[in-house]
Amino acid sequence: MRIYTCTPVEFGGGPDFFARDSGLLCRGLQSLGIESRAVMPGNARAGDESDLIRIAYANLESASWWREQKIDALVLYAWGRPKFRKVARAIHEAGIFLILNQDNGGYISPLAGWRGWFHEKWIMSGQGADLRSWLRFVVSSLKETTLGLLITDPLRASHLKQGDIIACVSPQAANVYQRLCNRYGGRYLASKVKVIPHAVEPIFKDLGATKLKQIICVGRWLDIVQKRQGRMMKVFDRLLVSDHEISFVIAGEITTKLRGWHASLDDSKKLRVRLLGKLDRKALAKVMAQSQIFYSSSAYESFGIAAAEALCSGCSVVAHRSVSMSSFEWFVSENSGALAEVDSVDAHVEALSAELEAWENGRRIASTISRTWCQRLHAEQVAREVVELLPNNLGGKS
Repeated sequence: MRIYTCTPVEFGGGPDFFARDSGLLCRGLQSLGIESRAVMPGNARAGDESDLIRIAYANLESASWWREQKIDALVLYAWGRPKFRKVARAIHEAGIFLILNQDNGGYISPLAGWRGWFHEKWIMSGQGADLRSWLRFVVSSLKETTLGLLITDPLRASHLKQGDIIACVSPQAANVYQRLCNRYGGRYLASKVKVIPHAVEPIFKDLGATKLKQIICVGRWLDIVQKRQGRMMKVFDRLLVSDHEISFVIAGEITTKLRGWHASLDDSKKLRVRLLGKLDRKALAKVMAQSQIFYSSSAYESFGIAAAEALCSGCSVVAHRSVSMSSFEWFVSENSGALAEVDSVDAHVEALSAELEAWENGRRIASTISRTWCQRLHAEQVAREVVELLPNNLGGKS
């Protein structure tokens, strides 16, 4: 059996690509003994892994090219975007069983639910932080409720109808997609929606290390609107005062603002906050295995791969409840974390303090958290879920 993965966007094809998303699922399929390669447009680059196929973009839209590959099934990471509908159509016309990965929480159209969609649009526009944020919200809302409904939605529906499976990254996202797909194509299209989460590398696991009273944050801190370094710093300022035993680690490229904040702390507090910068995967796995809590200060996440890695490492997760953080409702559902009910500094501090207390009182067990989520999220397990969704004549169990 041959199951490939594909992204229609040109990325680097080295180890970083194969550490997540379509590249990592390819590795997971290989671990099951399935022949798998990743397909991507563009010219070959130095550092590309040998199991990456680089081709001209035009071939992605060619049913004859896909037929020549003699693939049984393919997982397409194209987000259901209209611009990639011809790729999905070509794969479908080639007779390949097609799984369409949807890397979002589902509110990609007003038809998924007007209230949730407007809420997410407000959040992703910057929540009215300045005039530019207001303009983004107004302009994008007007565009998507007019031209979007007339043009974008029919084209997106055409894309999704090419798939045999519409794969969502969390149960909450699947619920929203079922509603959207029902609007696009009735019960039949909605019945194609399934949950297939993003895969996590097997290096993220419980290492048996002593858990420190430590909170870890990981993010692209230059992304001010999404990752909200300012929110994180305000929350940590409060916790540094309220509990003198907590330590904090911050991973990811360190911004000037973060360095300035760290420098402003008095010596006793500074020793409890480590700015680690961007870590390699093994170093990150080690720090996660030592930490009790992964904290996400983000305004929104399509999935939250760092949080998923932390769960597999035996951390519990704290974030806030939001339509734009839908995976996190799943992440905390197994006695593995808590969500702030309000998106405020006070509520975030309260949720983190309660989670620290849960660890202290033995209500969080690292080995249990790790075992639960490794069984769901490790690459081999996610690959197995893909195989089980295939028709019987392709070797699946469904």
